[in-house]
Amino acid sequence: MNRLNTKLAQLREKNRKALVTYIVNGDPVSEVTVPALHAMVEAGADILELGVPFSDPMAEGPVIALGHERALAAGTSLRSTFEVVKKFRETDSETPIVLMGYANPVERMGYKTFAQLASEAGVDGLLTVDLPPEEAVELNGELKAVEIENIFLLAPTTTPNRMQDIVNLASGFIYYVSLKGVTGAGHLDVTSVKDKLAEIRNLTETPVCVGFGIKDAESAKAVAANADGAVVGSVLVDKMGSLQGESVETICQALAELVAPIRQGLDEL
Repeated sequence: MNRLNTKLAQLREKNRKALVTYIVNGDPVSEVTVPALHAMVEAGADILELGVPFSDPMAEGPVIALGHERALAAGTSLRSTFEVVKKFRETDSETPIVLMGYANPVERMGYKTFAQLASEAGVDGLLTVDLPPEEAVELNGELKAVEIENIFLLAPTTTPNRMQDIVNLASGFIYYVSLKGVTGAGHLDVTSVKDKLAEIRNLTETPVCVGFGIKDAESAKAVAANADGAVVGSVLVDKMGSLQGESVETICQALAELVAPIRQGLDEL
């Protein structure tokens, strides 16, 4: 059992909700990422999603798309992302890290090479936004060989038959997209989320975390009441972008001030 499964099992045993936080590697500058990851853990994050910047991040709203642009301008790559994870692991061997990105860089590197390098770095999961289950079998095999979990997205528009295909491949946790649209959208429909989560629960025992549109303790509590956790991203990336040019310490403190009340809110459930 890798770090991700261990953490989710521990949280479930304690009846606590997972707080999953997302930032883009190298945004706004490369030297901030490792301290930012540590700051979010200290503020209460359970699982870290680290975005691998890509030139065409189709699922992202303008906030995270700009984060990708800033990271690419800073020279961030898939290989440098592995180095960041290695550096983080020097002082934190327990917090799960999930890489979130797009298929092109992984395919260019080669599935086997990617899986080996990710495992050596200390990666626990991969979420490839634009890789459909029909094309994920080969990658899935390489990830399983090194005990990295393959995380998939489910959306409000996912049909029951396709949902079954996806949950059959998914491991670690399932990322349920709470709304139609891109990251950062604001039209969260809690009733719809609750209904869809009930459908997913009927198909799998894999934990489900909900993301997109979650900006604060109130929205995190609303979705996590019926899920295993909440994913927070755009509000963190937006804050980092707004502090471009500020010190690493200032950026990390600002992230902690956003994460801590969300953690507190989830603990009230």
